[in-house]
Amino acid sequence: MSLSYSVLASGSTGNALYVESDEHSFLVDAGFSGKQMEALFAQIDRDISKLTGIFVTHEHSDHIKGIGVLARKYKLPVYANELTWRAMDGLVGEIPLDQKFIFNMETVKSFGATDIESFGVSHDAAEPMFYVFHDGGKKLVLITDTGYVSDRMKGIISNAEAYIFESNHDVQMLRMGRYPWNIKRRILSDVGHVSNEDAAIAMSEVIGDNTKRVYLAHLSLDNNMKDLARMSVTQTLQSQGLIVGEQFELYDTDPKIPTILTAV
Repeated sequence: MSLSYSVLASGSTGNALYVESDEHSFLVDAGFSGKQMEALFAQIDRDISKLTGIFVTHEHSDHIKGIGVLARKYKLPVYANELTWRAMDGLVGEIPLDQKFIFNMETVKSFGATDIESFGVSHDAAEPMFYVFHDGGKKLVLITDTGYVSDRMKGIISNAEAYIFESNHDVQMLRMGRYPWNIKRRILSDVGHVSNEDAAIAMSEVIGDNTKRVYLAHLSLDNNMKDLARMSVTQTLQSQGLIVGEQFELYDTDPKIPTILTAV
């Protein structure tokens, strides 16, 4: 048994993750229009209609923009916790009741040999949660949109083979940038987004012997850059005794271009 995945797109403009096992395929979030989502799937040569389901992390538009369209067009099941369903009401249009499923926080749903574990994060949404995919003794972790990474989260996500990990902003770029102060304060808060340095410190506490790949995700269009994020994270990890390129590899994600479909 094996898992493969592609970060279809990631950033402040939209987010989507594709995961497949030997028997099933999953989409986490659909933060783009239906046409954009179809174009992203075409880039990895996969068929949206074959999805087992769409899994929602939270109701912010950069995560749910295309969910209603895809669910209706392809008759796909959609999984979210109850508070997120309530918060999405009116944002995704009508989805038939037989396609709406409750996936509670801190629970596991099994699809053949693949177990999907949900866990809560700290973000200014109704009940935001992210996912760990387990298959064949291996783990794939998606964790973005959190103001900090708690010890509880670290325990759940530790020693995964691959991480899609938020590295949202450079603190100095954010402080000096054009955003109004209330937005800056929200991003910097415990219910905002983690910075490059804070992400790397959290990574240093969860990366283990099994870890092979870390993807820097959800970079701010205005307050970060790929080169800066990679440099900051690499330097901070090195200060914690972890050497990129030796123990594991560090990868970029892009707001428009999917990563190569890769086995966990």
